[in-house]
Amino acid sequence: MKKYVVYLVKILIFLLVLFAAMRVVFIVNYWHLVNVDMVPFTEIIKGFIKALPLDIATACFIMPIPALVMFICVCFDRNINYRWMRWYFYIIIAAYVLTVMGEIGIYGEWGTKLSAKALAYLENPSEVMNTASTQQTVLLLSLWACFTLLFCWWYVRWIEPSREVIHERKLDWFMYPAVFILSFGLMFLGMRGGFSEIPISTSSGYFSNYKIVNIMTVNPAYNLAENLTNAAKVKDNAHFNYMDFDTAKAVTEETHQVECDSTVKIFKTERPNMVIILLESWSADLIESLGGDPSIAPNFHELEKDGLLFTNFYASANRSQQAIASIFGGLPGLPVTTITNHQEKYYAIPSILPALDSLGYYSSFYFGGELNYGNIMSYLRYNGFNRIVEGRDVDERFHKGKLGIQDTDMLPWAAKSITSQPEPFFTTIFTLSTHSPYDYPKGYFEELEWPQLEKVFVNSGKYTDVAIKLFMETAKQQPWYDNTIFLFMADHSHPSYKNYPLESFEYHKIPLLICGEPLEDSLRGTTFDKICGNTDIPATILAQLDVDHDEFIWSKNIFNKCYKPFAFFELYSGLGWKTDEGEVVINNDNVLKNTFPEEQSDSLVREGKAYMQYHFDLFNQY
Repeated sequence: MKKYVVYLVKILIFLLVLFAAMRVVFIVNYWHLVNVDMVPFTEIIKGFIKALPLDIATACFIMPIPALVMFICVCFDRNINYRWMRWYFYIIIAAYVLTVMGEIGIYGEWGTKLSAKALAYLENPSEVMNTASTQQTVLLLSLWACFTLLFCWWYVRWIEPSREVIHERKLDWFMYPAVFILSFGLMFLGMRGGFSEIPISTSSGYFSNYKIVNIMTVNPAYNLAENLTNAAKVKDNAHFNYMDFDTAKAVTEETHQVECDSTVKIFKTERPNMVIILLESWSADLIESLGGDPSIAPNFHELEKDGLLFTNFYASANRSQQAIASIFGGLPGLPVTTITNHQEKYYAIPSILPALDSLGYYSSFYFGGELNYGNIMSYLRYNGFNRIVEGRDVDERFHKGKLGIQDTDMLPWAAKSITSQPEPFFTTIFTLSTHSPYDYPKGYFEELEWPQLEKVFVNSGKYTDVAIKLFMETAKQQPWYDNTIFLFMADHSHPSYKNYPLESFEYHKIPLLICGEPLEDSLRGTTFDKICGNTDIPATILAQLDVDHDEFIWSKNIFNKCYKPFAFFELYSGLGWKTDEGEVVINNDNVLKNTFPEEQSDSLVREGKAYMQYHFDLFNQY
C-alpha cells in the first residue's frame, strides 16, 4: 500500500511538471509581448506560484480513474501488468499538450484563451489551416509531437508502476478503507481547491494587472472544461425564438432611442470621487421608504434625508456576478449563464473603467471575502481596476465569518484605506454579511423577532445597516469626503419576509441612494420615481461627467429627460418587462402576469420579447 501512495504522489508531481513546462512554452512563445508590456520577471514567477491551486485541481480530476482501478487490484491482490495505464496517460498528455498548442495559436490572433467558441471553428478545419501561417502550423505541430513524446517517455521510464507494486506485507483490514478515504478525500479537496466555502474556479488565476500573465497562469485544460460546460449549459437550456434576429434588433434599438439630449446635472463639482457601496442581496423591502419595516435599516433611512432615493430601481438578474457586469458594463442579466463565466467574450462588453481612466480616475474594488465566486475576479482584472482588495489582503486581525471579514470591520477599514488613493477615484466596496450563511457577529443590535420568514436574512440586513453608519462616520473624518459622491445600491434582491415570488418585479426591486456633499442641494431629501435599473449605471455616470456612452447599448442615461423608462429582468427561461404602462412576466412561453392596457399589450409584450432575444442572440455571437 505504501507503493500505491508513492505512485499517486509521483503522478501528481508529474502532472504539475507537465503543466509548468507547457506554461514555460507559452510564455517563451510570447516573450516579445512580455517585453512590450514591460512585465516584471517577478510577476512571471508569481504566475507559476499562483497557478498551483488550479493545476492541482486539474491533476486531481485526472487521477481518480487510475487510482481507483489500481486500488481495487491492490485490495484483491491481482497480479496484473499496469502497462495498460500508460495509454490513459498517453491520451491525457497528448490532449493537454495539444490544448496548449491551440492556445498558443489562438492567443496571437484573438488575445484570449482557448474556448468553446474557438473549437467551433474546427467544424471547418481547412479554413483554420488557411488562416494560420504555414510556419506557425509546422512549429506548433512539431512542438506538440516533441513534448508529447517526451512526457510519454518520462511516464513510462519513471512513473509507471511495476507488477511488483502489490507484493507487500499484508496490512490490517481497516487500513485499506483508511487509505481509500484519505487518498480520494485529498483528491476531492484538490478538485474544489481546499476547505474554502467557495470552490476554486479559473478566477483564482487572475491576480495580475498584466493580461498575458493571467492568461499564462490559468490552466488551459481547466479553463476549456469550464468554458465548454458553460457553453453547453447555454445551448441546452435557453431558447428564445420569439422573432427573427433583425426584427428583434430593430425593436430593441427603437426602445433605446431618445428624442433629445437634455441631461440634468446632479453633481456640483466637475470630477467628484465616486464610491459605490454594493449591498449584497438587499431587497427594497429592507428600506422603510420603499415599503419596508422601519426597524430594519434606520441608518440607511437617515442618509435619505441628504440624498436622492430611487423608488423604481430594479436588478436585471439575481446573482452577484450578473450585477457586476451590469454596473460596470451595462450588460443586462443573462439566462442560464453570465458573462463572467465566458472570458472569451469579455472583449465584446464595454467597461466604464477605460472612460474613467481617461479622465484621471483611480479605480479600486474592496471585498471582505473571496472574489473567485462566479469568476468575478477574472472579470475585474480584465476591466483594469488599479487596486483589488480581498479579505486575504487585509492585514488587520479582524474576526472572520465563513465567507470573510464581516461588514462592521471591513467597511470602516475600507474608508480609511481609500485615503491612500489618488483623487479623483472610483471605488466599489462590496458588502458580505447579508449573504448566506449570515454569520454576522452578535451584540451590535437587538435582533428582530417579528419576521416569520427570512428572519436571519432580515437581521443580517440590520447588521449591515450598522456597518453603513460606521462607514459613514469614518468617511466623514477623511480628507476626500467633501468631494465624494456615494451610491448605496444592492447587487440584486433576495427572498424576504414579504415572500415575493422570483417571477415578479416586487422581488427584483432594489434600493439605490445617491448622496454626498457634491450632490446638488435641490435633490437632497427627494426621490427619483421613474423606472430604471442597475444596467443604467454606466451611461448615467458617464453622462454626468460629459463622456460619450454610445458603446453601452443596453444602458440608459436616466437623467436625460427624454429617455424611455423601462426595466427588465431575466428568468431561466423567460423575462420580466416593465414600463409606465404596466408589466409582463413570461416563463417558458407562459404569460404569468400582464397588466398592460389591452390596446397596447401586443406591442409592449413584443418589446420585452425582442429585448430578451436580441440580448441573448447577440451574446451568443460574441
